[in-house]
Amino acid sequence: MAEVEHNEAIGAAEPRLSEDEEEADQQPETASSSEVLLVKEEAITKRPHSDDEEDDGEPSAKVLLKDPQHTTVVASHYNQLKERGLYERSKSRIFYMRNFNNWIKSILINRYLNKIREKAALGTPLRVMDMCCGKGGDLLKWSKGNITHLICTDIAAVSVEQCETRYKNIIQNDRGSGGGSRNSGQSGSTGKVFTAEFFAADATLQRLREKYRDASVELNLVSCQFAFHYCFESLRQAEFMLKNAAECLREGGYFIGTIPDANEIMKRQRAAGSDTFGNDVYKITFLCDTEQPPLFGAKYNFQLDGVVDCPEFLVHFPTLTKLALKYGLRLVEKQRFDEFYSESVQSGRGLIEKMQALETFPGQSRDERERQQNLGEYSHAQSHLDQKGAGGGGGGRFHKVGTLSKSEWEASTLYMFFAFQKMKTSWDKNGKPIYS
Repeated sequence: MAEVEHNEAIGAAEPRLSEDEEEADQQPETASSSEVLLVKEEAITKRPHSDDEEDDGEPSAKVLLKDPQHTTVVASHYNQLKERGLYERSKSRIFYMRNFNNWIKSILINRYLNKIREKAALGTPLRVMDMCCGKGGDLLKWSKGNITHLICTDIAAVSVEQCETRYKNIIQNDRGSGGGSRNSGQSGSTGKVFTAEFFAADATLQRLREKYRDASVELNLVSCQFAFHYCFESLRQAEFMLKNAAECLREGGYFIGTIPDANEIMKRQRAAGSDTFGNDVYKITFLCDTEQPPLFGAKYNFQLDGVVDCPEFLVHFPTLTKLALKYGLRLVEKQRFDEFYSESVQSGRGLIEKMQALETFPGQSRDERERQQNLGEYSHAQSHLDQKGAGGGGGGRFHKVGTLSKSEWEASTLYMFFAFQKMKTSWDKNGKPIYS
């Protein structure tokens, strides 16, 4: 369990969305309840919310199914979903978990953009595809990553329209700040604005390349966050989505994503001894044989904070790794979220604070402290403070700890990230690709 000491008290207000670090939106053993993460000994700054705040830290609810009619119904369902307001999101039971998940994504995306830049010549264009982009929750990440061009695609046409609107707002804000120099110090400044294209498509059924403005484009990075697992309903869908991810990746480029960890899910199912399990934040109900789950179509319903309730599919990772090789993708990294946090917390501590990825315990206001006490999910944090001699009763200005509630931590540690790299491609006499 990672802990970081810090001896600076920072003022706090009511929990709000961070101003410009995106949406308070990166294997098989999870952290148990006694291993809930604890971070810096300080009060975490609560920053004013902003209309530029992105909202993509919770898993996407989009369902990608092979039946075209069913796909249309599902896309229609999510097209009709109304966007929640910033204040409403800030009061969500999973506010900090969503921020934490978004922090994972920020670190992951930045890591692989940096890997690409390390190998590229100065001034080389950096082109990215955001596959299953949703409403554009990662747009600020791409802007801050100083990419050159972005392709955004999603099954839900309304989401794509909202994504494009967000992009236009970024351009407008950049122009309004006089070009948006990264070092200007202005709130919302995002650096160089990239060009972008947007289109709706089902990545498990349609060849995305045919919809690009330039079908010959070579991508440096493909990102698919909290959505790839839906393609594991069938072999055909999984292969189609992998082909879409790999087809335009240049040699050495990366395909990154975040998915539920099938091993962890099955571990919890067997520990529960039931096909339905979870806590007050999430619930999983299996709709397939849990004794011998199929490689494809291992279906379960996933409910998050009583809102998201849709079918998802286990991703058998050894199968994914083998399928990816068929399209020239070699696995280079995978980690559970708890492992990734432990590895990245030191370098990413400033962003944790900025994005409010952890909750201050004890809370700064009486209402916050009463809420925490009523939930009864912070004994790990209280024990930590007791061991430090703080007493945990609010006495001692520096005796604070950043954490997640036990239920939020259990939900977040259901997930893992992966990274594949495109191998060198040559061709045999029959025109078939050979990867090495």
